[in-house]
Amino acid sequence: MKDLYPSRIKGNPKIFERMDPVIHDSTEQDGPLNQKELDFYEDNGYLFIPNLFSEAEVEVLQKELKRNMEDNQGSDAPHVVKEAQSDEIRSVFDVHNHDEFFQDLSSHERIVNIAQQLLGSQVYINQSRINFKPGFKGKDFYWHSDFETWHMEDGMPRMRAVSCSIILTDNYHYNGPLLLIPGSHRWYVQCVGETPDNHFEQSLKMQNIGVPDHDSINWLLEKGGKIDSATGPAGSVLFFECNTMHGSNSNISPMPRSNVFFVFNSIENKLVEPFANTSPRPEFIANRTNVKPIEPKTFDFTKKKIAMS
Repeated sequence: MKDLYPSRIKGNPKIFERMDPVIHDSTEQDGPLNQKELDFYEDNGYLFIPNLFSEAEVEVLQKELKRNMEDNQGSDAPHVVKEAQSDEIRSVFDVHNHDEFFQDLSSHERIVNIAQQLLGSQVYINQSRINFKPGFKGKDFYWHSDFETWHMEDGMPRMRAVSCSIILTDNYHYNGPLLLIPGSHRWYVQCVGETPDNHFEQSLKMQNIGVPDHDSINWLLEKGGKIDSATGPAGSVLFFECNTMHGSNSNISPMPRSNVFFVFNSIENKLVEPFANTSPRPEFIANRTNVKPIEPKTFDFTKKKIAMS
């Protein structure tokens, strides 16, 4: 398969326009988002929806977050990623397979219907995780495009995936929220450096390969004009395009920042061999086998009832 988005090169990196649409032949008749919301996503590469889940639902979400963290606190399983310099949990991956509650949440009609509308097709979960950023010591994550990594290390062929971040604790500008460069999804930034085998063992804690150079970030910022932050109350949801440049600061505030993160990939964009010519990353990071389309469900958190939508 021809590589439309080469990266991990030697020499000077280039920036070129994306070769895929942002909205995939969808209109406001195809899902819950209205045309104004679709246009905002297409122009900026993300959409923040405040209070998509109610206070009662957030209460359950936070209890399940606490339970999951306690369940995994002493785990040495590969899908439980610790901070580079401590035993603190940074992320718990593959929660849609390892945790019944979050498996149900990943198929909730409120988020799946939006993902299908944005991608113009049925979708499946390519990756899921819970991110923990505790107060006082939550670490930063440098600027990056998810697609660059997913393309090079997982074999995602095209830009036809969307990340859905459900905010589980209030996000303030001072507790390490996600930062995004508007419009950056329209440009593909090549990165320099050869990808070592098993790079994920390091990159999930601190990424050094597959990160853009300073000049490219400056160029994107000049184009976008600003940096936005995903701040808002628990229960809000951020959808961001797979190629949107984003990162986060460390959290030195007392306020923790946590979210559950689902990557929806188009059923027409299944993974192939990694374009970095490395071994594929493990299944808990990049789903290759369970790629059946999600059937959207209604999920009453307060009554724990599930029904097909």
